[in-house]
Amino acid sequence: MGVRSGFVFTGRVVNDVISFIVFTFLDLSDVLLCFVYKFVDYVIEAEWKPCYCSSSSPSFSPKDVITNGGKILVSENGGSSKVVSLSSSNKLHLEEISDTLYSRPSLVSDLSRSAVDGLRKLKLFRCRLTTTTTFTINSTIVQMLHGKIHGHGSSPPSPRWSDCGCKACNSSSPETLFVRAQCPKDGRATEEDVLFIHGFISSSQFWTETVFPNLSEETKARHRLFAVDLLGFGRSPKPNDSLYTLREHVEMIERSVLEQYKVKSFHIVAHSLGTILALALAVKYPAAVKSLTLLAPPYFPVAKGECGTQYVLRKVAPRRVWPVIALGASVACWYEHLGRTVCLVLCKHHRIWELAFKLVTFNRVRTYLMDGFFCHTHNASWHTLHNIICGSAGKIDHYLDIVRDQLKCDVTVYHGRDDDLLPIHCSYAVGSKIPRARVRIVDNKDHVTILVGRQKAFARELEKIWKSTNC
Repeated sequence: MGVRSGFVFTGRVVNDVISFIVFTFLDLSDVLLCFVYKFVDYVIEAEWKPCYCSSSSPSFSPKDVITNGGKILVSENGGSSKVVSLSSSNKLHLEEISDTLYSRPSLVSDLSRSAVDGLRKLKLFRCRLTTTTTFTINSTIVQMLHGKIHGHGSSPPSPRWSDCGCKACNSSSPETLFVRAQCPKDGRATEEDVLFIHGFISSSQFWTETVFPNLSEETKARHRLFAVDLLGFGRSPKPNDSLYTLREHVEMIERSVLEQYKVKSFHIVAHSLGTILALALAVKYPAAVKSLTLLAPPYFPVAKGECGTQYVLRKVAPRRVWPVIALGASVACWYEHLGRTVCLVLCKHHRIWELAFKLVTFNRVRTYLMDGFFCHTHNASWHTLHNIICGSAGKIDHYLDIVRDQLKCDVTVYHGRDDDLLPIHCSYAVGSKIPRARVRIVDNKDHVTILVGRQKAFARELEKIWKSTNC
């Protein structure tokens, strides 16, 4: 036991040391890439893409930046950021934007802050501290929304030079999501509808290539099945001036599925990031949702005194090189420009990678998971990751409370025991919040194989869940 503990401790120390070196290098690389992309953007598009490198923002009075019919991001000093939208009646609507977009402490910023604090203590550096309630506006958000609000046409082109321009990646219908709908072939009326919501950097094929083919003919005859490509992913629109907030995602699902197909009551099946949207829909339509099936929900209960958004960021992206999935999540969450580079190399040239993969595997392996991974833009993935997973940290508790107290729908939670991205404690925490929820931990399955590889068994389990709601 002592030898094993020694190995575990040694492994932890080695991981910490290597992680420190690697992420120090990545911190510096991201700063360098910031300047590179500004230069290339300016050369190719005659303007550079705004970024979140600077966490400090100039102060303005709200009246200087808010105009009728527009929306702008503002944040009160020391508080969370908000998107302020003015309706025709001039009423303000506040929508949360995650502060993790522009406040991610790096080694460089930590050293700078420590140096300034040291100089202050030595009275070598003086600054006047204010305690005003003036709003601060993040300049990146102002630049992104300036053309959208004022109609100056300054919105960046779509697609951008670093995004893929193929038809599959660019929707022909910018107002609605791409929906894969499966209805009875004979056109008969169905009894129930089911909405499937995929997770981060995925697509509707996550469901249509796994669950849909394995449902029984009886189930297909009784249900309409809808799997969406979320805003910014798959074949859905990928607007460059969108902040990909929770509200935007939910409203697009409403417009594309619930309204377009006249859905009255429905079951929801969701994976990972999609579970947050599923909870938001359940809270918004408490009488319509018949069951919630959540796979690997990213729920991290936040302790009192903790900043929820930053806490979730550290949990999802711990800045460690091992396990590998933690390294990938950390690069995606912490590094705006490295993330854009990954999208430039992989997503923009996805047809080359797909062809290479087919040649290597002799076209014997289905590539739907790769399709979901490749078909997105950095702008979409970056904002969705921060505004949904991190930015919803303070909302999920509220949603779960409402589901527990006000909804009567069936709740089932699945989680792979070997999930290295989101620990099984996330699902256990959901079970603690909703005592009636059934939590199933599946052995030898991870974040993806909780479904992929066991789709036949999962399809049977879904059918039992849907049937039980009618008993």
